[in-house]
Amino acid sequence: MPTTTADKKKRVVIPIARPGDVFDVQQQSEGRFLLVRLVRPQYKARISRAESLRAMATAPLRPKIKWNELRRLTREP
Repeated sequence: MPTTTADKKKRVVIPIARPGDVFDVQQQSEGRFLLVRLVRPQYKARISRAESLRAMATAPLRPKIKWNELRRLTREP
């Protein structure tokens, strides 16, 4: 059973860990710890500039009706 020693900065080397791995440290009892490797979620690819511009053109942030018509629709008769 391999053993390891913590350094002055409280670091321990885990032989099977890769750079960038993230672990959840759980204390099960006094002197007993459980390390659980966390898996990062896969992010969707970013949309391109052309797709972004096309989306803004199809769904503008301005209403498509005239101000007077909007006023007529929202006011009480």
